[in-house]
Amino acid sequence: MKKSYRNLSYKELEAERDKLRKELVDLRLQKVLGHLDNPMLLRTTRRDIARLNTRIHAIDIGIAKNGGDK
Repeated sequence: MKKSYRNLSYKELEAERDKLRKELVDLRLQKVLGHLDNPMLLRTTRRDIARLNTRIHAIDIGIAKNGGDK
């Protein structure tokens, strides 16, 4: 299920993106070691990071409203 990031502030968006990036590194490591239970998590995590990057960029250039402080 797709997550909604519309009501998060700029700092919360950045924090969530950093958390997902760390999670993606862990998932890639698990894949290399052969211990990844759900390989679809790689794709969904990458897509969530892309959604966050899009939202952050939209706030940076002024297209989207910021949910909180920048």
